[in-house]
Amino acid sequence: MSKADTLFINMCKDILENGTSTEGEKVRPHWPDGTPAYTIKKFGVVNRYDLSEEFPLLTLRRTALKSATDEILWIWQQKSNNIHDLHSHIWDEWADENGSIGKAYGYQLGIKHQYKEGMMDQVDRVIYDLKNNPFSRRIMTNIYVHQDLHEMNLYPCAYSMTFNVTQKPGHDKLTLNAVLNQRSQDILAANNWNVVQYSVLVHMLAQVCDMEVGELVHVIADAHIYDRHIPIIRELITREPLPAPKFWLNPEIKDFYQFTRNDVKVEGYETHEQVTGIEVAI
Repeated sequence: MSKADTLFINMCKDILENGTSTEGEKVRPHWPDGTPAYTIKKFGVVNRYDLSEEFPLLTLRRTALKSATDEILWIWQQKSNNIHDLHSHIWDEWADENGSIGKAYGYQLGIKHQYKEGMMDQVDRVIYDLKNNPFSRRIMTNIYVHQDLHEMNLYPCAYSMTFNVTQKPGHDKLTLNAVLNQRSQDILAANNWNVVQYSVLVHMLAQVCDMEVGELVHVIADAHIYDRHIPIIRELITREPLPAPKFWLNPEIKDFYQFTRNDVKVEGYETHEQVTGIEVAI
């Protein structure tokens, strides 16, 4: 059975049973009708996914693999901050009349910085170090740039990736691991979406750097379930996990900038009925 499902169920139960409520407090998020969007939250949730054992797509409900991949490539490969470069509408709420989300996400990853090896942006720096200095403890990205926050239409939620390479005994190839740091997460709407897209990213970077995939560690500072999502979550976690699907990444691609959303797929992906009517707090 899917380990990602079991982890998700246990996390949700912990939040519902042991979390704290923001009801009645001054909160920024609100529902489209203007009502404050309160949450039950847990601080400091840490989940570990061994990508060498399983690809963590939920089977409790379907997660759109290609759309999740499209967004991570929009940020990490295209380094775009314009929704017209996306094939979905998930960012429409935060875009201006020109489609820009401001100096956020892909914009920050595309800024070039001076290093002793030359001018590189953060993504190219990661790839350079993984290929040339894989055991460095300094391979990371950070898009929570304080000087630009006032020009971001939404502050970054998933804001930092730290990569760490290990050598498994008896394996010829090195193993790529990563830590995803997230300041805040809507567990129903975004948890598995983010886990899936950063798992895809680790798979892609491992392939182009001739490594094996290892662990993705997901650190969430504020893991929350919105008040209007509680009944949906309660029903969702009563479902029985199904077998995890098999992940496929086009083995012909050796250049990170050649990947497209069509270079990923899963086999044997059986899921329960999709959840509908999920409101997104803004």
